[in-house]
Formats: sequence, structure tokens, C-alpha cells
Amino acid sequence: MHTPIPSHKPVADRFANKVAIVTGGSSGLGRSIVEEFCKEGGKVLFTGISAAGEKSQEEFHAAGYTTTFLRGDMANEEFCATAKALDATTNDWMRSFTAGPLAYARMVQNVVPPMQKAGGGSIVNMSSISGHIAQVNRWTYNAAKGAVNQLTKCQALDLAPFNIRVNNVDPGWIWSNETDKAANMDGGGRAKWDAIWGKYHMLRRMGQAIEVARPTLFLLSDDASFITGTTLMIDGGYCSMGPEGLGETAVIAGSD
Repeated sequence: MHTPIPSHKPVADRFANKVAIVTGGSSGLGRSIVEEFCKEGGKVLFTGISAAGEKSQEEFHAAGYTTTFLRGDMANEEFCATAKALDATTNDWMRSFTAGPLAYARMVQNVVPPMQKAGGGSIVNMSSISGHIAQVNRWTYNAAKGAVNQLTKCQALDLAPFNIRVNNVDPGWIWSNETDKAANMDGGGRAKWDAIWGKYHMLRRMGQAIEVARPTLFLLSDDASFITGTTLMIDGGYCSMGPEGLGETAVIAGSD
């Protein structure tokens, strides 16, 4: 059984009179960010490429949230994640970077003018632990995520004079609809696979979407007013853990 997530009380009206644009907000991490933002008084325009967006929109409205769904393909990032290394074509590379840093750059270019008129704002790019480490047969995806991390720093530098902060979050292995489908295809569901995949994280489990949404909201809020050009690792200790991993036994500081 995975460790339960501590209860969280939304910060009332933290995003009152604030508007957010969440790309890929139909499901998974994006959907969780939309929901948490709305719970704290904000309005959201979210995008997606499938009918899941319409369903999410209905559910958001039923909950009393103010959201607008815009269906469109910013590029197929799921395809990019499956592109291999040695057999990756030029088209594979182009699609990977179109879905990643190019899409992020275009989006920021479009939102900067209205943010300037509003007196500033905050942007959070979604990256991944894959932008920091080597993984087998993932040249295209990891290279694109690494580029997003560097793009964030450059955006932060250039947009700081306009009071626009830019940061990125880099999640580890997060339990979502996609991982649930993959796990059930092989049998066992989360009870089985959380224990297996959890070995790569100091916290001995995968994360949950809301555990990415909450830190993202922090970076978007005025509580993070002096944070820009920063990468926030939301990885349960994945990237800090060396090749020895968790070892055979767990050592807890202060235990007998």
C-alpha cells in the first residue's frame, strides 16, 4: 500500500482575480493543476488534444469552477517519449522539440504582451527528471527536456525587467492515468508497481498528480515572488540518489 498523501486545505482566494493558461490540462498533471488553481479562486483556460478535455470541462463546471477548454494539438509529446535513440529520424527529433521547447517558447511569446500590460506574472514550464539524467534509448525526449530547463533560465533573465517570473518543475515518476494503464496491462495495478518503481525514489513510492500541482501553484503565487530562473525538483529524491539506490535495508536517522 502506498503512503497516503497528507491532507491539504486550499488557500482561499489566493488566486482571486487571477487567470491561468494550462496547456495539456485535460488529464494527469495538467488537470490537477487546473483543479487546484480553481479551488483557490482562479480562472483557467486549458488546452488538450482529446475528448477528455470536454469531459474535464463538464466536471469543472459542475464543481463551480470557472474554466474554458480549447482543443488543439501543440504537438504529440507522447509520441516523442517513445522515440528511440539510434533509430530516431529527423522527423522524430523535430516532433520532440516541437512538443517541448519550441511549443513552450511560442506559448511564452504569446502570453508576454498581455502579462506586461497586467504588470507582470508568473510562468511555470513543465519539464522532467529526464532533463537531468541519461536513460536508455531516450535521446530525443531527454534532450528536449534538457532544452526546456535551459530555456527557462533564458526566459527568466529576459523577462525579469517586466516583472515576469519563469521557473520550471521537474517531476519524477508520477502515478497518473497513463501509468495506471501501463501497469494494468502488465497486471497488478498500483499495489504491485508502486513497490517496484518506488525503489528509484528516496520516498519509496511514486508521486501523485496533486503533489506536482501544489508546488506548481506555489511558484505561480506571490509567495514565490523572489523566485525565478529556478528548477524545482518534485521527484521524491530520485535525482539526489546515487547508484547504490536504497540498498537492501532502510536506515532511518535517529533509530535504534
